[in-house]
Amino acid sequence: MAQRQTFAPDSAEIERLADAAIRRLPERFRRLLDGVVLRVEEFADEDVLSELGIEDPFDLSGLYSGRPVGERSSMLSGELPSMIHLYRRPLLDEWAESGVGLEDLITHVIVHEAGHHFGFSDEDMHAIEAEAEA
Repeated sequence: MAQRQTFAPDSAEIERLADAAIRRLPERFRRLLDGVVLRVEEFADEDVLSELGIEDPFDLSGLYSGRPVGERSSMLSGELPSMIHLYRRPLLDEWAESGVGLEDLITHVIVHEAGHHFGFSDEDMHAIEAEAEA
């Protein structure tokens, strides 16, 4: 019988799961994430929530920030690297409420945050997730 996890994963564990999720993604999608920094935080900060018009910090489990691949340039000095932010507490709440595996949820958030940023359709993103599960 498999042993069940009885504690909430910390930020380091969420990051480990996210790194593993990225490694499972199809190569064509992983290439888009080259140089993208993965950052795990408890919640989005107030400025981000305000900018997005979100009142409840539990309503945002992830966010992609940065320039799309075609707009990146080494000439833009001083600019922060593109990032995928994963918000630990909202992820854990969604995990507990949805019954979806945490690894699957993290994969979903990464694919959708980056996918929307790069202009992928929902159909494209579902196909990418399905490939990651295979």
